[in-house]
Amino acid sequence: QELRPKSLDIKQEELGDMVEKEMASTSEAIEDAVRRIEEMMSQARNESSGVKLEVNERILNSCTDLMKAIRLLVTTSTNLQKEIVESGRGAATTQEFYAKNSRWTEGLISASKAVGWGATQLVESADRVVLHTGKYEELIVCSHEIAASTAQLVAASKVKAEKSSRNLARLQECSRNVNEMAANVVASTKSGQEQIEEKDTMDFSGMSLIKLKKEEMETQVKVLELEKRLEGERVRLGELRKQHYGLAGGCEDAPEDGEARPAPAPRRGILKKPPIAQKP
Repeated sequence: QELRPKSLDIKQEELGDMVEKEMASTSEAIEDAVRRIEEMMSQARNESSGVKLEVNERILNSCTDLMKAIRLLVTTSTNLQKEIVESGRGAATTQEFYAKNSRWTEGLISASKAVGWGATQLVESADRVVLHTGKYEELIVCSHEIAASTAQLVAASKVKAEKSSRNLARLQECSRNVNEMAANVVASTKSGQEQIEEKDTMDFSGMSLIKLKKEEMETQVKVLELEKRLEGERVRLGELRKQHYGLAGGCEDAPEDGEARPAPAPRRGILKKPPIAQKP
């Protein structure tokens, strides 16, 4: 009893109920996320237009596809979990099976929580991006987190599942689909960010003649500064390469006593003058 893990201080009969509650809670979180994305889509169409509307729709559509993939993943994981319990409990009850495999049960609960939390965070980040109060990078990080928690859920389920289980094969397929949809969210977010930043940078409509002239002069100053910095970095790169080549040659030919020796002359026949190319 002293050696048993104490991370879950609950009774044996409560452990099985907790697994079912967490899976149900995750499903509810996914359903709520889908509804919120639909509301954001409707709000974006009413309050934005042009490039911003196009970007918001593309991002929200990719988030919707990801939520649908996660919903299917959770459903398949629940089916596999029931199959594992039925095939492994024998004459024991479901609660006894969960209590006997408490470490596995804890991993399953943790993975389910992580998936639900990732979905909620993704929706909140998408909401802030659409309202222009958040960062696009938040969506990218949330997508990576969802992919990681999905891998955790599959790993937790795979430990007890039979290799020939159809539900396990479906779960792995769902996991690949979630990863693909998460990658689509990242791609749509990055392209949308570039599109918005380019539009904001190049939108000069509404500027007065004096404002345009001032912007032009400031841009010329920046160009000169960048050109000077670029030239300095090129000189620095050249010096670094010289030092690198010098050290590399010195290391290859350095004697044991540390004194420099001249590089050995190349053998005859190894470095030949290339033949002159014939004119066509």
